[in-house]
Amino acid sequence: MEALQAATSLRQAISGIIKRLRRTIKSDNSYSLSEYSTLSYLYPDQKLSATELAALVRVKTQSMSELLNNLKDQDIVYKTPHETDKRKSLISLTEKGREILEQSRYEKDEWLAQAIENTLSAEEKKVLRNAVVILHKIVAYEPNI
Repeated sequence: MEALQAATSLRQAISGIIKRLRRTIKSDNSYSLSEYSTLSYLYPDQKLSATELAALVRVKTQSMSELLNNLKDQDIVYKTPHETDKRKSLISLTEKGREILEQSRYEKDEWLAQAIENTLSAEEKKVLRNAVVILHKIVAYEPNI
């Protein structure tokens, strides 16, 4: 039961930080979470198919196609023919797409840095640095299903 309570508290805290970041960041305002996730998977120079992106972002292939068409119309992604399978296209970020993602990440990091600097004591900052290592372990967890 203790692990469940910790999990609930952790989820709530992470959700709160994510929501706060999305409200705080100017450059993210016009992009959905699915669009932002798609850009992240393509950063910096990945080339993925629409099907691969749909699986990673966890949306239907049709939804991903619509999302990609929208991003393509905004010159954020571009398509190139697959090297071996001419029926497929590979999706990549344009320079504009990379800049949008980098600006968003910079703004998020700036907000987090200010929040850490202005709200935490030196001891709490040390605890946070140690907690980040632990959080990366949780992110890497793959259950044996």
